[in-house]
Amino acid sequence: MKLLRVGTAGAERPALLDAEGTLRDLSGIVDDIDGALLADDGALGRIRAAAGTGELPVLEADGLRIGPPLGRIGKIVCIGLNFHDHARETGAEPPAEPVVFFKAPDTVVGPNDTVLVPRGSAKTDWEVELAVVIGRTARYLESAEEGLAHVAGYAVAHDVSEREFQIERGGTWDKGKNCETFNPLGPWLVTADEVPDPQRLPLRLWVNGELKQDGNTAEQIFPVGEVVSYVSRFMTLYPGDVINTGTPAGVALGRPEPKPFLRAGDVVELEIEGLGRQRQELKNA
Repeated sequence: MKLLRVGTAGAERPALLDAEGTLRDLSGIVDDIDGALLADDGALGRIRAAAGTGELPVLEADGLRIGPPLGRIGKIVCIGLNFHDHARETGAEPPAEPVVFFKAPDTVVGPNDTVLVPRGSAKTDWEVELAVVIGRTARYLESAEEGLAHVAGYAVAHDVSEREFQIERGGTWDKGKNCETFNPLGPWLVTADEVPDPQRLPLRLWVNGELKQDGNTAEQIFPVGEVVSYVSRFMTLYPGDVINTGTPAGVALGRPEPKPFLRAGDVVELEIEGLGRQRQELKNA
């Protein structure tokens, strides 16, 4: 299923995109698309059954904002330097273990919402990423297979980053990762049954129409199942938590001088095959 949330920010309603591409209203069946829903097999079954009848109310998509496909996110765990080609372009050694950092849930916006360039920023950068959404509580998982069994679905994430704040201002990466609007998510939460192999997903990103990133999750150093299992040994993962699993080569940081960092007025578009497409215009904060 392709689950999504539509409407004004903070007042989104749950919806489904059916097999014919028609937007359907789920608000008569569930209150929201969130961790509680993803952990409830009965509720998910009711959505599947209703979708199969074709009787869910149709929503008029024209002019309707698409919000993040997941509400009430618990935490966003991020994996850094998780693509072989991205590690090479930044001059970093491939990590022996996953590099883990966090983004605050309040960085999440819709897939087509405005991204704000922070005040004082000269090095705002782009990163297309596969987001993994947890559907079952995960603690001390012992294998990649167990990790995949705890995934509810997948989405497109834009891990917007400010490289000066991240690298040059001391401390951890968090200062460059948690600026307002720095995690567009969606458009859809695609349930795991529709993604038979998360290690075969092309992902691409354009800036002002120019292709900048053209990668595939097959290049990940630590595959999705392994990442979920690994993270579960250091923290408990709950339904509705998100893991951003890293970006391929092609970021501004890895390019020759003068590096083409983002500015107000730029337009970024990104997609992952089968998971949908995002488009953001950048403005000054």
